Amino acid sequence: MSIKKKRRPLTVLFACAYLGFVVAAAFLFAVPLYLVAVYYGLTILTFILYARDKSAAQRGAWRISEKTLHLFALLGGWPGALLGQKLLRHKSQKQPFKAVLWITIIINSALFLYWLTPAAPLFLKTLRHYLGV
Repeated sequence: MSIKKKRRPLTVLFACAYLGFVVAAAFLFAVPLYLVAVYYGLTILTFILYARDKSAAQRGAWRISEKTLHLFALLGGWPGALLGQKLLRHKSQKQPFKAVLWITIIINSALFLYWLTPAAPLFLKTLRHYLGV
């Protein structure tokens, strides 16, 4: 008789590692703490949205639209979306949904990494100047 080890899916490890990277970026790259809080808040909120949508699907009740789930992922809640897919087994079989989710992950991660470059503050300063803010 063999004992199976329970393995964590790579996506769960990726989501947790990314959240750790966001915290590390606050200390290493002077990312504002409010941005760290936004990432964590959106991650929790997106996970809750997945849980509510799964519950609604099981009851045959009103569902949360896929556009809404993708929007929250794009805004920074994608670690919660990945955790919701793996831990709740929700929206994990729909290939078109998963493809769009990964596109939102790539876009959000690229924007976060851009935030860490020296060009980002200059771009934001220029943008504020032109917007009159």
